[in-house]
Amino acid sequence: MADAVHVLGGAQTDFAVNWSKQSDNPLFDMLEQAVRDCLAATGLEPSDIATAHVGNFGGERFAGQSHLGAMIPMLDPAWATLPTSRHEAACASSSAAALAAMAEIEAGRYDVVLVAGVELMRNVAGEEAARNLGSAAWTPEELDTDELPWPHLFDRISQEVERRYGLDQNHLNRIAELNRTNARRNPLAQTRGWTAEPGHFEADDIANPIVTGRTRKSDCGRITDGASAIVLAGSRFTESWLRGSPDRTASRISGWGHHTAPLPLSAKFAHEGRYLFPNIRQAITDAYGRAGVRGPEDLDVIETHDCFTITEYVAIDHFGLTAPGEAWRAVESGYIDFDGRLPVNPSGGLIGAGHPVGATGVRMLLDAHRQVTGTAGDYQVPGARTAATLNVGGSCSTAVSFVVTA
Repeated sequence: MADAVHVLGGAQTDFAVNWSKQSDNPLFDMLEQAVRDCLAATGLEPSDIATAHVGNFGGERFAGQSHLGAMIPMLDPAWATLPTSRHEAACASSSAAALAAMAEIEAGRYDVVLVAGVELMRNVAGEEAARNLGSAAWTPEELDTDELPWPHLFDRISQEVERRYGLDQNHLNRIAELNRTNARRNPLAQTRGWTAEPGHFEADDIANPIVTGRTRKSDCGRITDGASAIVLAGSRFTESWLRGSPDRTASRISGWGHHTAPLPLSAKFAHEGRYLFPNIRQAITDAYGRAGVRGPEDLDVIETHDCFTITEYVAIDHFGLTAPGEAWRAVESGYIDFDGRLPVNPSGGLIGAGHPVGATGVRMLLDAHRQVTGTAGDYQVPGARTAATLNVGGSCSTAVSFVVTA
């Protein structure tokens, strides 16, 4: 029987920091800080770690650096020959790293695994950063435009949602407002100190201008630097670790799902099924099934991908909070509010907390762990015991979902 996989804890850097302004080697220094803080948070020694996985999307483009797994052995003499690897799945890179780490524990190969994610993006101008990130799209056809890649592609998703079901911009504006409001409670969120002008979350062409198509400024996540790290462990080590201190708490990754659709957005739109993105729906339902969760009625909190507001809007019905095409009901009713029946992105999500691409999947897992162990501080959802995540890569091509329980 496969071993259970537990989260012992972790850490993330401050997503508001522009690392290229304070470091000569920001990619490495971010990774080092997240890993050091992760070890401190879990009370582990470097010698406890048996292997490590790093998620990163754009090290080559942003920093001229690949082979990031080999950075881990640089962090401590005990790791001089540690087995490590790097994983790339666009915005789901560190979720892919976590899946690989889980497989090693379940197979009995290793007992304690470090999983980290890191991304440097603010060291170049915004338009260059956007072009670099565009390499996660289908480059022959989807970058042959003067539009910035991701606003253009996710605006196409908005248009497809509108074509199939109808779409009211007010519902997207409300998602942006919720996530930015939630981020104010999160001491490591990129936008925690940002203020919103009147009209910022409305159809105001001055305060909230159109970026492309129907997509407005408040619909878009921002370029972010950051790193995150967690420790995963099997049952035997976790039980021993918990006995080491009465203050320690662990969670369990009780379910997971992972499905990938074709790279081009047009290929995904060619499917006319019940759900806009069946790979996302299948990843979520696989995670539900493996965790023994019936659906959203068994969840207490969700951390979901919202690189644009439309991403969260789509995720709402794919999680099963509403029927397909009716995500607006969950937005209008307050169902997903911080004090609603099922809070979504109490951390602030990607729009509020920040989206350092390669670090996001691990950050979501860490926040899910914090919620179900009651250690999320000012953004703690009272009584949370079961959390779900959804992390997507590219134009919703890679989809990874986890269910984390106390």
